[in-house]
Amino acid sequence: MTRRTRLFLMMVLQLAVWGAWAPKLFPYMGMLGFAPWQQSLVGSSWGVAALLGIFFSNQFADRNFSAERFMAASHALGGVALLGVAASTSFVPFFACYLAYSLLYVPTLSVSNSIAFANLADPARDFGAVRMGGTVGWVLVSWPFVFLLGAHATPEEVRWIFVVAAIVSFVLAGYSLTLPHTPPKRDVAGADPLAWREAIGLLKLPFVAVLFLVTFIDSVIHNGYFVMADAFLTERVGIAGNLSMVVLSLGQLAEIVTMLVLGAVLVRLGWKATMIVGILGHAARFSVFAFFADSVPVIVAVQLLHGVCYAFFFATVYIFVDAAFPKDVRSSAQGLFNFLILGVGNVAASFLFPALIGRLTHATGPASKAVDYQTLFLVPTGMALVAVLLLAFFFRPPQRGPESAPAT
Repeated sequence: MTRRTRLFLMMVLQLAVWGAWAPKLFPYMGMLGFAPWQQSLVGSSWGVAALLGIFFSNQFADRNFSAERFMAASHALGGVALLGVAASTSFVPFFACYLAYSLLYVPTLSVSNSIAFANLADPARDFGAVRMGGTVGWVLVSWPFVFLLGAHATPEEVRWIFVVAAIVSFVLAGYSLTLPHTPPKRDVAGADPLAWREAIGLLKLPFVAVLFLVTFIDSVIHNGYFVMADAFLTERVGIAGNLSMVVLSLGQLAEIVTMLVLGAVLVRLGWKATMIVGILGHAARFSVFAFFADSVPVIVAVQLLHGVCYAFFFATVYIFVDAAFPKDVRSSAQGLFNFLILGVGNVAASFLFPALIGRLTHATGPASKAVDYQTLFLVPTGMALVAVLLLAFFFRPPQRGPESAPAT
């Protein structure tokens, strides 16, 4: 097995752990009777872990442990935490186990990238293909739930999302020990151990500040999608509970295609227009959710826009940072935007959308309630349009970058 194939399999397992539970986390907490504020606290654990990763855990891991051993230990302990989540039906133990899992898992997202970059002969050429393994893993892990869940899945069935994630986590823990040795990074003389301060300083640049704000808005929308989508598909559209994750995985399949054409699109459209298309994908998808909920084929088909939303905005942001910033600040800039996407955006979405769902849930009978999904989905639609206007009128990227991706 080639080194690139081994790293590809690492990414398959890395994202499969996440993809096993992410689409159904919030619906499952609703089944357990958690209040909206309790769901928000659980959901924000991911953002807290990302925040600590920026300020502490990622640097601690990079400087003190070989990357593959850190991966092995984190995923072994993370698997135990996931089993704790699966076994917990009351809020306090559920929250404690999920927070522990988040603190263990989130740092491995950057560590797995570090392993890939350190062990690829040509990272610029090969990393995209290796990272595609993560998308494949997310899709593959969705399909077993066709058999593990019933059409009207009960909490006892849905808890399998965490059991499956734990099994994959244990497999990845063992597999990590077979990965190429990636020693800890020693401090460079004169380097700032608190590199995040450099990243914050980048906000003085107007184009960075605008992109920072737009990325925040879009990351709230993106994270909100995972809060709302599964319950919408099962409760409003009428898709069977054991098929909803498969339907959602169509977005990841589309992501593979859009990532393959992203380079050509950047050459054709440039930075700004490509990002605008990505954000408009959110507006289009949520508009369809709001006004065409009675058409199952349309709702299923519009999941394909997820690939456009992710690749044309988030992937483009990462590429833009790498192309537009000097080498000595690229790492800090990437950390700044990771902090937004995985951290602040996640926390904001975890509090905003459960609260909105609670406010828009109305009694439809003596013992039945329904969510006003049309009003709910118009909120992220409006947010996306605001982000588009900000980007269109105020984003002025520097005229620099690789020839294959002009900054226009």
